[in-house]
Amino acid sequence: MKVISEEITMQTNCCNDLVDITDQLKKILASTNLKRGILTIFIVGSTGAITTLEYEPGLIKDMQELYERLAPINKHYHHDDTWGDANGYSHVRASIQGSSLTVPFDDGRMTLGTWQQIVAINFDNKPRRRTIAINIIGE
Repeated sequence: MKVISEEITMQTNCCNDLVDITDQLKKILASTNLKRGILTIFIVGSTGAITTLEYEPGLIKDMQELYERLAPINKHYHHDDTWGDANGYSHVRASIQGSSLTVPFDDGRMTLGTWQQIVAINFDNKPRRRTIAINIIGE
């Protein structure tokens, strides 16, 4: 069993920027020559998240609207009282969505559905440089 650590660094836009990172993860996995195991994908930072979805414009808009209903931007958040940075909503959204994902792989390929992509999300109220930590455990 091998453990390999990699990372992706990327620039994101503000306010619910959903970025498809599936192809980058496929390239990283292919470079390992491992046949089966798991990938753990973790976004560093408390205003970012990782998930899977069908990465298409309609669903992206649906998700952005859902996040706004769950944690509206123009609502008072106690976090904002603490730090004064007006991004309490982004912390709430990131906490709800989650910061990591585990994906199995077999025969050197991630076990994803036909229309399933892995997406990194920046919920913060400003653009961020995001680091995504990847651990691959396999044989």
